[in-house]
Amino acid sequence: MALPMQSGAGIGANPIAILVTIGSFALFLTITAHIAARNVLGDVPIRDAFLIGPLPAIIAVIVTAFSLPSLGGLLFAIIGDVAVISKVYDQQIKLASYITLIHFVVSVILGTILYGVLALIGSFPG
Repeated sequence: MALPMQSGAGIGANPIAILVTIGSFALFLTITAHIAARNVLGDVPIRDAFLIGPLPAIIAVIVTAFSLPSLGGLLFAIIGDVAVISKVYDQQIKLASYITLIHFVVSVILGTILYGVLALIGSFPG
C-alpha cells in the first residue's frame, strides 16, 4: 500500500508531501544530533540541535529528487553536518567530526530500529 507521501517522489511531486518528508526527517536528525552531542559534550540545550537536523534532511531530499549519486550526497551531508556542529556548539573541527560520527551511528541504529518496528506493524494481519 503506497502512502500519499510516497506517491510522487520526483520533480512535480506534491509540495506538501515534500515539506512533510523534510520536516519529519529533520526532526529525526535533530533528535539523533542531540543524543550525539549529549554523548560527547555532556549537558547541551536541545534548541541547538534544531539547527543541525534540517541541513542533512534537505540534502537527502534534493539528492533523491534529482537522482544524484547517493555517495556524493552522503559525503556532502556529512561535511555540512561537521560544519554546522562546529559552528553551533563552538567546537574545533576534530571534535565536531567526532560528534558527527556519533550522530551518523546513532541515526543508522535508530533508523534501523524504527524501520523494523514499522515493518512489524505493517505486517500485522487484518
